[in-house]
Amino acid sequence: MAKILLKQVGPFVVLSIIAILALFTPLLPNFDEGKYNASDIAFILVATALVFLMTPGLAFFYGGMVHRKNVISTMIKSVVAAGVISVLWVTVSFSLAFGESIHGLIGNPLTYLFFHGVNSGPSWSLAPTIPLTLFALFQLMFAIITPGLVVGAVAERIRFTSYILFIVLFALFVYSPLAHWTWHPEGILFKMGVLDFAGGTVVHISAGMAALAGALVLKRRRSHQDHQEIPPANIPYVLIGTGLLWFGWFGFNAGSALGANSLAVSAFATTNIAAGAAGLSWMFFDVARGKKPSVLGFCIGAVVGLVAITPGAGFVSIPSSIFIGVAAAVISNLAVVWKSKTSLDDTLDVFPCHGVGGIVGMLLTGVFATKTVNAAGVDGLLYGNPAFFFTQLKGVLIVIAFSFVVSFIIFKFINLIQPIRVSSEEEEEGLDASQHNEKYFQGTLIVASTGMEMEQEPTT
Repeated sequence: MAKILLKQVGPFVVLSIIAILALFTPLLPNFDEGKYNASDIAFILVATALVFLMTPGLAFFYGGMVHRKNVISTMIKSVVAAGVISVLWVTVSFSLAFGESIHGLIGNPLTYLFFHGVNSGPSWSLAPTIPLTLFALFQLMFAIITPGLVVGAVAERIRFTSYILFIVLFALFVYSPLAHWTWHPEGILFKMGVLDFAGGTVVHISAGMAALAGALVLKRRRSHQDHQEIPPANIPYVLIGTGLLWFGWFGFNAGSALGANSLAVSAFATTNIAAGAAGLSWMFFDVARGKKPSVLGFCIGAVVGLVAITPGAGFVSIPSSIFIGVAAAVISNLAVVWKSKTSLDDTLDVFPCHGVGGIVGMLLTGVFATKTVNAAGVDGLLYGNPAFFFTQLKGVLIVIAFSFVVSFIIFKFINLIQPIRVSSEEEEEGLDASQHNEKYFQGTLIVASTGMEMEQEPTT
């Protein structure tokens, strides 16, 4: 009984300790030398809000695709990251990602501990026209959605408390180091010359490899073993989620220009075009293989296009984004087909879509990047610079290996502390009821097999 009680009070005790320690952070005046640009501040504030909107959008996207007995449990795992990462980011993660570099591997955790010195410090070197606090908040939104992406691979079988612990460990040991390597001027990938405009490596490849690791550690669901076809709970949810993700992605990519400028406009355009081309590509490719055009197909394809354009949004031309979207959708579609023939139980195809999509996007950035779009960038393979393509390839291989190995260790470690997977009885009952004592159809109208509408009694 004591062990159960300790597990119950442990998270609240930890949060309370953090809250008390935060009170001892010295308060310093805001830094202001009159160098800020009001237009840039307004634009990045809006972009930050747009990126946040992607998290509930992801919840709808994933929640609509799982079995109806797991809708709520799937959605909350995405949304709860907003709470966990927000507190962790202020406490130490921002320091680990963007603090004083330690040999290009990680930031000094004391640099901005509890956001000390963030409001009073000068602007980030690559974003001189906005306050450091705004830069930190914009980056926070990326950190929030990344572990949320992994939810789709481990849905319908992971314990909620285990997933909370995964969010913390993933943020500390995978996301923060990768953000430092890629976006800090002293980071090892940055100095190597790897270009990742808005998170192809930091967000999508890392999440895709963590998804693969999680699926391997948690093993197959009972329904997957029995080859049961699980109908999506709510396809309109998927459509709503896709719209929110697409809308928010404008902040994700255009905001990564870190200013209201022509580069942001170009990134905005490539983001939209790649998503549209990829949605059509996935749907038309399915039709060419003998299927009917589907809402799910277009939605999944559009998200794959958004994933693929992310690393190159500010480096490639608008026409190139059409090719990137079409190619990424076909490759990810084939990866999903391949995965379906294996025993890998990645519930919502996170690895084939986000992992493979991110890889394709990084490599095609190595092909189509041009200084004509971004003078601070590099010309790619298509413009006579094959060396840059191989730089991108090396960066991708490093991130793949690091993300998978560390994420696999994290999942294994959690499983040593407590069972990471729900019991077979809880899985059969559904995680909405077994983990949260809530139900998706609670007090709503449902349609009986006869086609008649009837009201379901609210559960207590």
